[in-house]
Amino acid sequence: MVTTEDSTATSAAADVARTFTPLPAPDADVAGFLYLESRLADEGRYSEWELLWADDALYWVPMHPDTDPRTQLSYIYDNRRRIKSRVAQLNTGNRHSQTPPSVMRRTLSNMEVLESTSDTVTVGSNFAVFEYRHTQRIWAGRVIHTVRRIGSGFELVSKTVHLVGAGGPLDTLAFLI
Repeated sequence: MVTTEDSTATSAAADVARTFTPLPAPDADVAGFLYLESRLADEGRYSEWELLWADDALYWVPMHPDTDPRTQLSYIYDNRRRIKSRVAQLNTGNRHSQTPPSVMRRTLSNMEVLESTSDTVTVGSNFAVFEYRHTQRIWAGRVIHTVRRIGSGFELVSKTVHLVGAGGPLDTLAFLI
């Protein structure tokens, strides 16, 4: 016998299922490009990492999720020219904050396509970066990548990193997050 209470619960569950439709996962080639970006950063292959970026690129690590980077402070807010400068500094090996260099590995998970156009796809992922330099640290958060199809490959248009600990005291970000 079905009660009114059972019927109401079933109806509520159906409403939730319609409201919370899972977002699609990215195509394997898009995910592969994002894994490549992560691996190059982890392995300190900065010049190769830099080549992934589009000329109109933006690399942003906000202090708060709703920050306007034009009027409020960010940890990182780099255009393409500043990305090139950041990589040049890392390539010198003369950064006190990276002597000795950090050993890192990161994971990307829960990849979801947030937006897609004819030539771009925006993917949101959870991440964890495991960094070892004198002691082990874990950096975690949500990263939003926008990639553009070019020929038979991709270029990175934007990367926004929302750190779990943003807004609070952080150790130096002397590497590519």
